[in-house]
Amino acid sequence: MIRNVGIGVAPGCCYLFIIEKRGNGAKLMSDHSQATVSLFDREDTADPREDSLETWFRHRSRERAGRDFLFNDISPEKTAILNVDMQHYFMSPGFQAACPMAINIISELNHLNREMRDRGALPVWIQTSASEEAISGWSNYAALQSPEGWSRRSKELAPGHEGFGLHPNLDVHDTDLFSVKTRFSAFIHGASDLNEQLRARGVDTVLITGVATGVCCESTARDAMMLNYRVIMVSDALAAVTRESHENSLKALFGLFADVQSTQQVLEHARVQT
Repeated sequence: MIRNVGIGVAPGCCYLFIIEKRGNGAKLMSDHSQATVSLFDREDTADPREDSLETWFRHRSRERAGRDFLFNDISPEKTAILNVDMQHYFMSPGFQAACPMAINIISELNHLNREMRDRGALPVWIQTSASEEAISGWSNYAALQSPEGWSRRSKELAPGHEGFGLHPNLDVHDTDLFSVKTRFSAFIHGASDLNEQLRARGVDTVLITGVATGVCCESTARDAMMLNYRVIMVSDALAAVTRESHENSLKALFGLFADVQSTQQVLEHARVQT
């Protein structure tokens, strides 16, 4: 038996496929509808590379700013947790752009939102929409995929479809802020009213969580910094299809666009003003 492994791309995500050759035949073990093999799961993160990545960030921070963290003074009352695209379409098996490893970050993401909410921060649940209004004027993105793929995306991300909904295991409160975006970045002009909503609440710091690290989360982080927000990528509350793409995105953002901290580090730096 011979196995060949490859990475493919679906709208908004990537997927792993395995071709298993037996005798004179070949069997495709997985397809674009579901990433059946988790390349970025809890077991995979618990290895020595965690320490080396943390060491890399802290060393670069000391080189750049003369301190261990770029942002070590987080005021919860001026902070929003931007939970990006934690929707069935990007998480749950069976959906076109499902990245099931995002399910593994729910525990840390919920912990961060609960703790920060209790300290006065604002949890924000950002959802991507593919309504008719949302996808109009985006023909070049549509051209990057097949007509069938674009049609399926439009269907599964339409408001009212299960794919548009937030994952049921998330710690969502009615008092949280909900924002619908029409592009990868929640801050690009015309994509949402998130910037106006945050400014009206006096927010100057955003914690980025969600899926996928190098796609909508990175796009949102870059534009947030350009709008003069202090941006922190919460490393263990973000997910990507592979560990490599996750780490590469965090390294690309660090220093120029954002700080990178774990949930625990954020909570240690989040001080309630008395």
